[in-house]
Amino acid sequence: MSGPPRGPVPLLACTAGIALANNYAIQPALGDVARDTGTSAAAIGLVTTAALVGCIAGFAFLLPLADRAAPRRLVTGQLAMLASGLLLAAAARGLWLLLAAYVIIGAGASVSAQSSTIAGRTVPQERRGTAVALVAAGMSAGILLSRLVGGALAHALGWRGMLLAFAGLVLVCAAGAWLRLPDHRPAPTHSYLATLTALPGLLRRYRALRHAVAAGSLWYFAFSLGWVALTVRLAQPPYGLDAAAIGLYSLAGALGFAALPVAGRLGDCFGPRAVICTSMSTAAAGAALLCTGLDHPAVTAAGLALVDAGCFTAQAANQARILAIDPHRGGSLSGVYLLLYFLAGVAGSALAAPLITVGGWPAASGAVLGALLLSGFLALRRDMGETRGRDEASPAWRGHGRPPYLRRRRCERIAACRYMDQLTRRGRCSTCRGGQPWSWPGIPTVKAESPSVPF
Repeated sequence: MSGPPRGPVPLLACTAGIALANNYAIQPALGDVARDTGTSAAAIGLVTTAALVGCIAGFAFLLPLADRAAPRRLVTGQLAMLASGLLLAAAARGLWLLLAAYVIIGAGASVSAQSSTIAGRTVPQERRGTAVALVAAGMSAGILLSRLVGGALAHALGWRGMLLAFAGLVLVCAAGAWLRLPDHRPAPTHSYLATLTALPGLLRRYRALRHAVAAGSLWYFAFSLGWVALTVRLAQPPYGLDAAAIGLYSLAGALGFAALPVAGRLGDCFGPRAVICTSMSTAAAGAALLCTGLDHPAVTAAGLALVDAGCFTAQAANQARILAIDPHRGGSLSGVYLLLYFLAGVAGSALAAPLITVGGWPAASGAVLGALLLSGFLALRRDMGETRGRDEASPAWRGHGRPPYLRRRRCERIAACRYMDQLTRRGRCSTCRGGQPWSWPGIPTVKAESPSVPF
């Protein structure tokens, strides 16, 4: 397995977690915000919607900049925008200014996705999964701890003081990004406007991206549907739990947070799709536990832990899978993926309450289980298709007589083998295969070249 990532990856993981936490930290204090701004309880919920709208806009319009701008300037500038939105929200006296501020905050928080793309580029290919998983772990920690830390700070400092504290943390991350991130600017092949107009065409061009979007959207749909439905159902009789008691169930997500680094190393060794299939099996097992009902809190917590662990680890592997399609367009590809991914989450959240009303918890949990099983089936089916060598979109296959995700060793049989440091998991050279030219099924054979060819 690959070792722990070095360089700016830990900084990017911290930056992603702190940035994304700002979308959720205000939620425990929304009641205080409503009283201070003279807003109704129904209208103050638009703050969460404004943050989501800003985040989706950031994925669509800012994430493609990762393919054009230097990481130091891009991350620092976006963190500065996030800090400005937090300061504006802290000074807001009415709802409309607060909503505008949270659109800016949501757009700035999309730097978390840029951090994942940048992290995947700053490490060798065989360690990309570990780096992306570490950033995903930071994002998961930000989501998991945001409400807890936000509520504690709001209780101690007030909600305005809490926002100022988060603005200070964001500025610290901006200073670290300016000092630690590379200032090398990628060479863009198109103008920014042409890049934006080309985003829809990426789905048509890359079949691997379509499959990644389909699988990821299904499990995030299931994840959002399950959590919102759980919140609605536990607040109803006969459970009647308050928000604090329901919030304790979110600690089940700690299992997914702990599993992410291991999943990243496994993805480097066995490939993202193997991790996705295993993750979906784990999540489906958790959903099956949830289908038994909510009468036993321990069973419910175990089911949520398995669902969270499966969805978190699958997301990290899926992002590494997308970056491998074309590393030079990783920002644009991730932007398309995350835009549709979050829209699927919005659909799952919107469908939760009607499902609970019509069919109760069995209908909601059954829909979660069905979506997870379908997502796992899509990933497994795609795995089998690529084993036959039919994925023309992945550059790891294009023009090479070797499969991706290989162990790096040295071929002792043919000194002139161009890929003499690449062996399959079976321990045979992927080019010479014991002295004879050989190709992966469906992939043209690559002939041995002169020993002078650089490796």
